[in-house]
Amino acid sequence: MSDQPTDPSAANVESSSNNLRARRVALDTHDQVVAITHRDCPVCRSEGFSAHARVRLQAGNRRVIATLYQIDSDLLADDEIALSESAWQRLQIAEGDSVHIAHPQPLDSLGLVRGRIYGNRLGRGEMHQIIADISAGRYADIHLAMFITAMGAIPPNDEELVHLTEAMVNAGDRLEWGRDIIADKHCVGGLPGNRTTPLVVAIAAACGLWMPKTSSRAITSPAGTADTMETLAPVDLDLDQMRRVIEAQGGCVAWGGAVRLSPVDDMLIRVARLMDIDAEGQMVASVLSKKVAAGATHLVIDIPVGPTAKVRSQSEAEQLSARMKSVADAFGLKLSVLLTDGSEPIGRGIGPALEAFDVLSVLHNEADQPMDLRRRAVHLAGALLELTGVAETGAGEALAESVLADGRAAERFAAICDAQGGHRTPPRAARTLDIQTESDGEVVSIDNRRLARVAKLAGAPGAPAAGLVLHVKLGQHVEPGMPLYTIHAETLGELNYAHEYAQTNGIIRIA
Repeated sequence: MSDQPTDPSAANVESSSNNLRARRVALDTHDQVVAITHRDCPVCRSEGFSAHARVRLQAGNRRVIATLYQIDSDLLADDEIALSESAWQRLQIAEGDSVHIAHPQPLDSLGLVRGRIYGNRLGRGEMHQIIADISAGRYADIHLAMFITAMGAIPPNDEELVHLTEAMVNAGDRLEWGRDIIADKHCVGGLPGNRTTPLVVAIAAACGLWMPKTSSRAITSPAGTADTMETLAPVDLDLDQMRRVIEAQGGCVAWGGAVRLSPVDDMLIRVARLMDIDAEGQMVASVLSKKVAAGATHLVIDIPVGPTAKVRSQSEAEQLSARMKSVADAFGLKLSVLLTDGSEPIGRGIGPALEAFDVLSVLHNEADQPMDLRRRAVHLAGALLELTGVAETGAGEALAESVLADGRAAERFAAICDAQGGHRTPPRAARTLDIQTESDGEVVSIDNRRLARVAKLAGAPGAPAAGLVLHVKLGQHVEPGMPLYTIHAETLGELNYAHEYAQTNGIIRIA
């Protein structure tokens, strides 16, 4: 979001001596706003700007806060400023345009964050002030890390959590559908292959519900729902396109990044991942802010619980469920939370295209379909049908199963794909390699996180066909020479990376 000028000094920057000529250098910094100048830049010398300073950039009436870097080479002239793509898009400028560089205004909200580190609770206005500054790009990564630490070290109480969720919703777009019931479904993650969303959307839409599902791309996993769906149909839908698909078919599976739903959440997640922090409060606000912003009225949340899942104990899952229900109530969101088995991957494929093949296999009722994926999708869809009143209590799963079995879900899914821009055939990898067992015995454990790591080393999700296909389940008897899983990769190098990691880690334990 651009930081609009509010002070008189910003009214006429064209004649200012602090102007530099913009250079586009195609620098990808994700959502970080970065500016680069020559070390001998006279404006930087006069203003006292040094490397890693925070600076205010303005072009016309658009303004952003950037992190400054400096170079000594002749790649930039003294009167030029190179901008990252994120800065370029936010300022909406052209090559050679004048960019005004100045000191940013002091951030009062940082004092609130510092106080929160020492235990001061944040009121509604204070939380909104912090989130507004984050949304406007005024916080550097170090400031985001301060906020994440403050909210993680001393967990937010229910009141703060409602304030945080509300502020995150208000910082972005909010969808309105004009209907009393808008269905949605979410999984907190941590379970490879758990690609139930396309199946649930197809079942719900076939039963007459509206389910405008916005999904994420992978951050640390081998595939996000949007990555998998993209191998089957276009997912970069804007709001108008989403509306057309929903009005025609009742459901869609779109990439959430194409619409600005709780954009602050994406900024916080990026830094939290680097810090390896996954705080409960942030998870609650992350999930519910996007659902409220998407216009959901009825939501089913899947929390897989297992020793190598994101949520590792029953008590932790129950506490997370209680916090989610408390915050959902504050927004009038009807919520059903399901605690499910997270002890092993769901389905066979791990990676965008391989998970898509599993989805199609279930939709088409193929003889060798992954039944655990089917059962999980039916369980979740059934809960959603009951929550929305489409099915009576206890009858949801039977209805969901019948919609799958008679082909209505497959027909509706194909129509959704066509409405989103056309059905695609998922790609297949050029190279495969079996990982075999040398033991005779029973599969007693599968490490979800390490198995996902193998799929990522094989190239997923960047290479959509990459990943792995799992051949065994917990409790299954295996004999020497049997394949445990097959690695799929596009290049020999990636295949070797994944193979080397697989050989040196006890991912599947046989006893």
